[in-house]
Amino acid sequence: MADVVIPVYFQDPDANLDWVWDWSDWLAPGETISSSTFTVSAGLDLGVTSSTLSSTTAWLSGGAPGNPYLVTNHIVTSAGRADDRSITIRVKNR
Repeated sequence: MADVVIPVYFQDPDANLDWVWDWSDWLAPGETISSSTFTVSAGLDLGVTSSTLSSTTAWLSGGAPGNPYLVTNHIVTSAGRADDRSITIRVKNR
């Protein structure tokens, strides 16, 4: 099994940005997202979260420059399948 590479994105510590997870390629035809939860490393602020039938969104802010923060989205689908997708947010003054 290949190692999983977690994508790294940059965000300014003063920013409040929406990050979208698009699950449409992973979902089976007719399958939708039933529930979504986010887990965020301590130090990064998780704001409003939302989901549609095929995507999820988390608003993130804060963090200390130079630090990486893991953000994980866990979903459960209408078919009862569950999965996680993670990204790393590296806070950087811009």
